[in-house]
Amino acid sequence: MNKYFTPIAKTALILVYLVIVAGALVRMTGSGMGCPDWPKCFGYYIPPTEISELTWAQNHDFEKGQVIIKDETLFVATKNFKTGKIFDGSFWEKYTKHDYAIFNVYHTWIEYLNRLIGALSGLACLAMAILSIWFWKLNKKITLFSWIVVFMMGFQAWLGKTVVDSVLNPFKITTHMVVALLIVGLILYVISRSSTSVFKQKSNVKFKKLLWIVLLFTIIQIIMGTQVRQYIDNEVQNGVTASIMWLQNPTILFYIHRSSSLIILGLNIYLFTQNKKLKLGFYKLNWVIFILVLEILTGMAMYYLDFPFASQPIHLALASILFGVQFYLILENNYQTQNEKI
Repeated sequence: MNKYFTPIAKTALILVYLVIVAGALVRMTGSGMGCPDWPKCFGYYIPPTEISELTWAQNHDFEKGQVIIKDETLFVATKNFKTGKIFDGSFWEKYTKHDYAIFNVYHTWIEYLNRLIGALSGLACLAMAILSIWFWKLNKKITLFSWIVVFMMGFQAWLGKTVVDSVLNPFKITTHMVVALLIVGLILYVISRSSTSVFKQKSNVKFKKLLWIVLLFTIIQIIMGTQVRQYIDNEVQNGVTASIMWLQNPTILFYIHRSSSLIILGLNIYLFTQNKKLKLGFYKLNWVIFILVLEILTGMAMYYLDFPFASQPIHLALASILFGVQFYLILENNYQTQNEKI
């Protein structure tokens, strides 16, 4: 079973990253409330494609839990029944968690695909955890952290529900993103512990501290980015539909976020030069510099070219991948430090 573990763990990691990208697409398109209930979507496991499916009609069979939109309000069927000639409120109850009652098939299916990928990633993480049981005698941490990932995926699903119930509360969206990064870090830890690859890098205490500092800066930068994105969302909600106007009068946080990217680039270039100078062998720093350059370019494109299509999810995806590579560099350094102690 052990030979299947690492491929499954890597599959889980890829799917979690796809969830992050899908979440960014949801936010870019304003589809966060495309499914106003959870875990179903308008009371369906497979969401509707026509507004007629959410409209009350005579002599129509409804099942318990199905949702309709009536008088700009969501109503949920309390039992299985067939409608008569007039609307009978005794068969329905108002959806009380929020008052959002808009159907847009485009938004609905984007949000549904986001949830579908999330469910698939959850199954992959569960498979990883089940297979990790065979590592119990060899390395208990692999098993323990694999099951922590399953718990965190459940917590993340619950957070997704609270995001919908709160009608996209900014703090909850940011928390949702931070938990996703935490899950990425946990899966990377499990992969590094279960890998049979031989790490040839040299450990260095000062270098390790710098790696942690740079990773912390990256996390803060990602959090600030989610807040800048929330500012843009608010502008759109306030009627500013032209992308050229979204950052005409930004908050100070935007300028801090923009300037910090240069600081992060400088720190990583310093790490890159130290790695070369000390001949430590951390070749993934080449990836870090490449990702950072792309990250800055997409950021510039959003600001100077008025948010080209898909620039926002690409920007977030690159930031998430950057976090993963930087964290894995720390794991490589830790692995070598432990080996030297032995």
